[in-house]
Amino acid sequence: MGTHNKFLSCLPCLPCLPCPPFPSVPYSPFPYFESTGKVIVNEYKFTKHIQIIRQQIEVLHKYIIPIPTQQQLLTEAIEEIATSFENIQLLEEQREANLELMQAIQEELLEQNEDLVVEGQHYYDLFNFAPDAYLLTNAQGIILKANRAAATLFNMLQQFLIGKPLANFVCETERSVFRTKLNQLSDIDSVQEWEMSMRPLNGQNFDAWLMVTPMRDLSKEVVSLQISIRDITQYKQVNLQQPQYSATELVLPEAAPAQIPHSLDGLQVLFVDDEADAREFISVVLEQHGISVTAVASVAEALLELERSRPDVIISDIRMPDEDGYSLIRKIKALEAEKGWQIPTAALTAYLAEDRAKAIKAGFQSHLHKLAAPTELIAMVAQLAGRG
Repeated sequence: MGTHNKFLSCLPCLPCLPCPPFPSVPYSPFPYFESTGKVIVNEYKFTKHIQIIRQQIEVLHKYIIPIPTQQQLLTEAIEEIATSFENIQLLEEQREANLELMQAIQEELLEQNEDLVVEGQHYYDLFNFAPDAYLLTNAQGIILKANRAAATLFNMLQQFLIGKPLANFVCETERSVFRTKLNQLSDIDSVQEWEMSMRPLNGQNFDAWLMVTPMRDLSKEVVSLQISIRDITQYKQVNLQQPQYSATELVLPEAAPAQIPHSLDGLQVLFVDDEADAREFISVVLEQHGISVTAVASVAEALLELERSRPDVIISDIRMPDEDGYSLIRKIKALEAEKGWQIPTAALTAYLAEDRAKAIKAGFQSHLHKLAAPTELIAMVAQLAGRG
């Protein structure tokens, strides 16, 4: 250290070169960006600064005294300084590239955010303007969101539905049943189909068909319910002579001869549905036209029946717990291949949004909504059995 001090004290004074000031930049936790993401530090000024420092290094070379040992030390020091500034410039170029990449990513994220906003609005409009009433409630049935159809159905403004218990719109005689069903949802994963008598504000009672979907969090706790509600009063009045939904008391209109030209007596139908009410109702409709019906509640029971006998037609609900209708049709196709059978099959569903094309692609020959007129059901069975 003493040698270096002695050496430096012998150096002649260097001409003063102007120190290139960096641009004044206010303090910021992100000093290189403005709110728009543009770089504040001027790249041209930085490059000019590096060039001036290099000029200073070149001037220093001219003042190296011709003493071999001292000359070597000073030359090495100057070369290290020059190398350091080259590294600084390389880092600056990398920084510039990173900043450009970050700006591109930021712009892409902004575009994606705009797309999400548009898509979110699209799905909200589908929900809000859907023809059927749709509600989102918490696990206790308190309404969190309601679409326009729900407001019309219950004769209340949308904003006034929010915060109301859905049980308030269930007829008093059925509220205890409704609350029991709500409490049972904690142990059920599948979509539930309920029929309830409901009453709008200052209105008359109506028969409603509810489809309830429990929504769960990561811990499998029910956090909300998606509920669609459809007024089926007119449907029941048109197709049933008795106002009560009791399958043993139903007297259904006979099918027109033009729609069902041949007798269906003795036709064997296997019907699969996890809902007892649906099994009873469909069985009565079919049996009134001479059809023999075997109604079962699950895919497993259906397969047991197929081991015992071969039906002329199979009708199955799509959405069932444990195994659904798509699982059944796959197993039926495997059984047909094994035994050389060909059994006509139809999908019967309560879901308006159920994809008919998906059901047909899965292997069903026909697809019908549960709320279709009984004559449509009979005509479909007759067509599948070759008697239409």
